[in-house]
Amino acid sequence: MIVPPPRLPFFVYGTLRPGEPNHDLYLRGRTAAEEPARLTGAVLYDGPGYPYAVEEPGGVVRGELVTALPEAYDALLAELDRLEEYVPGDARSLYERAARRTVRADGAGVRAWVYLAAPRVAARLRAHGTRVPGGDWAGRRGRPLS
Repeated sequence: MIVPPPRLPFFVYGTLRPGEPNHDLYLRGRTAAEEPARLTGAVLYDGPGYPYAVEEPGGVVRGELVTALPEAYDALLAELDRLEEYVPGDARSLYERAARRTVRADGAGVRAWVYLAAPRVAARLRAHGTRVPGGDWAGRRGRPLS
């Protein structure tokens, strides 16, 4: 029997954040809540038009915690997996979807789905990538910081 993944909120840190191009395409009208949050133990690297989060002790990534509407959850999860080129068990995936602890602005910890750079991508970024200062991809481009 296949067990479905838990219905966790999503931690978004790149093109799915408010004001970014994929927010309206994927999230508008499908969320119950969106609030500033951070992911500790990770850093951001620039990608080709989007960032990658790479796990690293002591790092912080800034973004939003997005809670999907219950009726939109299953379709949204599938669409975000496609957007992030994540296929469970496929070594060619660019990202891996992982449950990680995030921290809301009020200090409360919340487990959420996070798309992290897949191992081969993370290794390449650690060796040759450009880190995003401060862990805020939108903020580094002049958008308001979360």
